Amino acid sequence: MTIRTLLVDDEIIALRGLHQRLLHETDIEVVGQCEDGASAIAAINDLRPDLVFLDIQMPGLGGFDVIAAIGLAQMPAVIFVTAFDQFALRAFDVHAVDYVLKPIDSERFQQALAWARQTLQQPAAGCLKERIAAALEDLGLAPRRWARRLAIKSAGRVVLVEVGDIDRIEAAGNYAEICIGAKRHLLRETLASLEGRLDPAGFARISRAAIVNIERVRELQPMFSGDFVVLLKDGTQVAGSRRYRETLDRLLS
Repeated sequence: MTIRTLLVDDEIIALRGLHQRLLHETDIEVVGQCEDGASAIAAINDLRPDLVFLDIQMPGLGGFDVIAAIGLAQMPAVIFVTAFDQFALRAFDVHAVDYVLKPIDSERFQQALAWARQTLQQPAAGCLKERIAAALEDLGLAPRRWARRLAIKSAGRVVLVEVGDIDRIEAAGNYAEICIGAKRHLLRETLASLEGRLDPAGFARISRAAIVNIERVRELQPMFSGDFVVLLKDGTQVAGSRRYRETLDRLLS
């Protein structure tokens, strides 16, 4: 049995370390590596790995947010990667959910792999989902609910905007400009904060200054040095940075 494995960690050195260790495992195939939660969600949906090494603490969307976005029913087997957190580890131990600590110990790493092999050979995959759900409940981590509406104060009143109607969002200092057709709304919230409230399966950060609704994207136009332009269905062009290209490609595939 070949175990198709995805590595998720915001630290490049940690990713390289995990990959290096797995090179010696003949039954492991590393099918992808992600440095943030949004790209992890896209990769899990696209690649359908059997196993995910998932960093718990990442900027923006952490490991638990990834699980919430994918849903336990669709989530592959998980080995959590974490800095020492006694409370979290007790929850994992009680419910037989495996983990490795940073810096990674070779013996503990092998134990986690043995757990993964045994778990994947068992036909009742639902048992693992139940164990993960129980551990998350112990940690007080209810599944994240992505924003469905945004409440925007304007001219002394509050406007409720349906998230699905948004075409794009652009940074405007400490504000976010919400663009819906020809309408513009200013929301007193940074783009980074707003990104954390939007479903990463439906919205993609394409630069430091812009987020786009995936359903509104018509095509990508490559530019110099790996940068690109997103052409929306209404003809609007939004500049994108090469740093965000891989995540966007996965969401559009």
